Amino acid sequence: MPGEIAKLLERYQVTADIRERLLSLAQEASRKGWWEEYSDVSSAEYQEFIGLEAEASSIAVWHVEVVTGLLQTERYARSLLTEYTRVEPIAPALIERRLELRMLRRKHVLDKDPPPNLLIVLDESVLNRQYGDESVMYEQLQWLAAEADRPNITLRILPLRAPHPVPAESFVIFSFGPKGNAILHDVVVAEGLKTSFYIENEHYTYLHLLVFNTLLEAALDAAASRDLIVQTAERQWRGSQ
Repeated sequence: MPGEIAKLLERYQVTADIRERLLSLAQEASRKGWWEEYSDVSSAEYQEFIGLEAEASSIAVWHVEVVTGLLQTERYARSLLTEYTRVEPIAPALIERRLELRMLRRKHVLDKDPPPNLLIVLDESVLNRQYGDESVMYEQLQWLAAEADRPNITLRILPLRAPHPVPAESFVIFSFGPKGNAILHDVVVAEGLKTSFYIENEHYTYLHLLVFNTLLEAALDAAASRDLIVQTAERQWRGSQ
């Protein structure tokens, strides 16, 4: 298949830089993603999400309910998955397999070379909303503070005691390659309870980018955000340590 595509690109005189990127995408598409081994515990939509996450050069995240999956500790993630069984019963073995998938997601994205640039804005309520016991929350917030020191991660907190600029549900923006690329447009994923909505229309992806930048401007800077995370861990969740 890549060979046939190469002939077509040459025939239609596609420029070298775009040809190289398209051929790279064709080769990637022909390879089986590691996440496909977990199709028994993940929907087609979730596998598509992981595939986008794996290929993105930069990822912008706005989360208002929970810590974003890439920065979840194992115990926090297990608490989320276990709590969800109250509305959708799942066998314990499947919970562990879903947890394994989530932890592998984290490893494959954060430890790849080079890693994507992550720009994450969390609502302050995420730091105070309890999943698991106090020790789970304390560990999670300490982990957040530590991960914020990675050079490719910028973590910002939108404080509760500040004007909230735009009401918006959680969403993720995946970007591929340089801005303005005519071939590879941004993809926005808005997350729901059971399904995710994929938005590729340039107008709507641009609107989400404007919303994200507005939230980012209202958020605390990186240093103040890290301080708030640590202070909340000590004040709110330290008791069990």
